[in-house]
Amino acid sequence: MDKRRRIEKAGIISFIVVLLGCTSIEIKAQNTPQKADQTKKAGVEQKSGKKGATAEEPVIDVTDDILKIDTGFVRLDVTVIDQNNTPINDLKKENFTVLENKVPQLIDSVSTEEAAISFGLVLDTSSSMRSKLFTVKEAARGLLNQLKPEDEGFLAEFNYNTQLVHNFTADKSKLQKSMDTLRTGGGTALLDAIINSSEYTAQKGRLRKKALIIISDGVERNSSLREKEVLDAIYEHEVQIYLVGFIDDGTSGNLPIDEENKEARALLTRLADSSGGRAFFPKDVDEMSAIADQIAKDLRTQYVINYYPSNEKRDGTYRAVKVIVKSDDNRKLIARTRMGYFAREDQEAQKDSKHSEIRQ
Repeated sequence: MDKRRRIEKAGIISFIVVLLGCTSIEIKAQNTPQKADQTKKAGVEQKSGKKGATAEEPVIDVTDDILKIDTGFVRLDVTVIDQNNTPINDLKKENFTVLENKVPQLIDSVSTEEAAISFGLVLDTSSSMRSKLFTVKEAARGLLNQLKPEDEGFLAEFNYNTQLVHNFTADKSKLQKSMDTLRTGGGTALLDAIINSSEYTAQKGRLRKKALIIISDGVERNSSLREKEVLDAIYEHEVQIYLVGFIDDGTSGNLPIDEENKEARALLTRLADSSGGRAFFPKDVDEMSAIADQIAKDLRTQYVINYYPSNEKRDGTYRAVKVIVKSDDNRKLIARTRMGYFAREDQEAQKDSKHSEIRQ
């Protein structure tokens, strides 16, 4: 009798093992095509016919390696400077106040980190940049020289469309070489480029800290998207944007040039400030070395503030954020961070990713 029970028990266990094995095989089979679709969903196609577009290098897909867990807290990357634009790195939690929709929040932790960065270098190659292309390339090379071994970056260009020139890589020589293929032509769709490249950075960047460095003349004429949609995407993707605007004294368009330049500067400044980044307006390429140093300093000497919102609802609403900083010696300090976020679940945010159109 005991022997029969043992045999029956062994048979049941064997059946369960086989069943689990079949289930595992079925799940794996179902997931395989999904991976192939992920690059498609991101809308990322590599530019054809260019030496820099190394198709043999696989595009990094974050979803294969990193499990995103929604813990409910908000993380802010905060740059603090004084009136001389000098970074301040000796502050403590007590020096910071975080307001969400004007309501003070309980800060969980404040730390400083010199973290590695996933960044995108996005260059305007529209017709209006023809006389500035050499300057833009030199500026971009100066920025790439700031790349550290642990960083990763991609190169994109835009005119009417946003095109991927080289996907994420830690090898800056490949990005440098890819710039040799750039040519000007077409209109300027700056807003489309920002939203497309920020989504690509958010989806494909492996590292927590993400940034875009965009070099343009800032003259927006051909985007299908409006500024509000771009701002929403900036808050959604949590990518810091640094805009370098080469705005000269030429004449173009229907508006007086002074008014056009004024609008271009204002647009670049609004977009950069909203993300916690900055806008720069060099008059000469010689200024790019100092700008590159400043961007690198900003990104590598930031405070990370974590807090749990007093409004715990994950209802998809926009929450305005402001960080106030006070020094112990009454110096006037300025804190820069993103101006808000959407309180939604990670999965819901991923469903809304629909604008990315970086083409091959």
